[in-house]
Amino acid sequence: MTAFLVVLVIILFGVAIGQLSKMLRLSQSDQSETSEVASDKDNNKQGYYMLAFVFFIYGLLIYCFWEWSDVLLPVAASEHGLETDQLFLVTWILIFVTGIFTQWLLHYFAFAYRGSKEKKALFYAENHKLEFIWTIIPVVVLAGLIIYGLFTWSDIMSFDDDDDPLVIELYAYQFDWRARYSGDDNTLGEANVRLIEGVNQLGVDISDPNAQDDKVVNELHIPIGRKVLFKMRSQDVLHSAYMPHFRAQMNCVPGMVTQFAFTPNMTTEDMRLEEDVITKVENINVLRTEKNIVLAAKGEEALEMYEFDFLLLCNKICGSNHFNMQMKIVVETEDEYNAWISEQAPLAVTLKN
Repeated sequence: MTAFLVVLVIILFGVAIGQLSKMLRLSQSDQSETSEVASDKDNNKQGYYMLAFVFFIYGLLIYCFWEWSDVLLPVAASEHGLETDQLFLVTWILIFVTGIFTQWLLHYFAFAYRGSKEKKALFYAENHKLEFIWTIIPVVVLAGLIIYGLFTWSDIMSFDDDDDPLVIELYAYQFDWRARYSGDDNTLGEANVRLIEGVNQLGVDISDPNAQDDKVVNELHIPIGRKVLFKMRSQDVLHSAYMPHFRAQMNCVPGMVTQFAFTPNMTTEDMRLEEDVITKVENINVLRTEKNIVLAAKGEEALEMYEFDFLLLCNKICGSNHFNMQMKIVVETEDEYNAWISEQAPLAVTLKN
């Protein structure tokens, strides 16, 4: 490795000396026809290169959308997700329209006003009207986007107790998740990491009356059409609760409680019927089938066939097993949710056992 770095330094030093020698030659007053100063032929060639390059950019953009449009955001499975997707769409349209227009002007002007011995550059000191226009337009557009974003964020983050949200705690630790349901009183009991002991993984204060009916699970179930308020804690390091299909993400910070609320508008079964999801599942299972042939030849255990599920992921690099920190989310009807939650044992019972 040291030898490689020495060789690299020598090469770079040689390049630097070469460039310095060119600069010295250009600084000399006597310039012949073979000088490295650009000629009209050079300027014409560079002008056409610039024009060709802008068409290359447009072609590359079209190809990227054609080839990889299937890896854009999945269908939104929450009510506020429709709002954020609309905000994304408006922002992207403005960015692409502006980018395409300004790229064309940049490259076309480089072509149309390329250097020539027959032309003389015009010294244009100032134009207040022009400067006002190209300043005020970005200011208005950016201010509009910021205000639009703030109103969208305010709508997402504000909720009323009259909405009767289902209160659930998401508890993050290296490298897993636990969910704590607030029971029939819909009020979470107090908790503190200092109370973590044995099966009490979340440090719930069992002496708190509100904690008696809390239920701790390792699979998240939520009913469709009801607002869910997530209270988030972290046991150790900074984690981030990320639910991409619900357009939800919030940091889980040690020593404090953060929160995020949303209303799911699609069940897991509904999402499994989406055309994009069906295609994704089929493609993954084709790859797993091919992999299983290789594993079978080695006498190793085969991979299970993939079935779509909503997932709670960690979106912070929180350690060596960060990639595997996830929890299954099931969105179901109210009746299915009630049947499931009734089967879960209250924390008071769990701790006694």
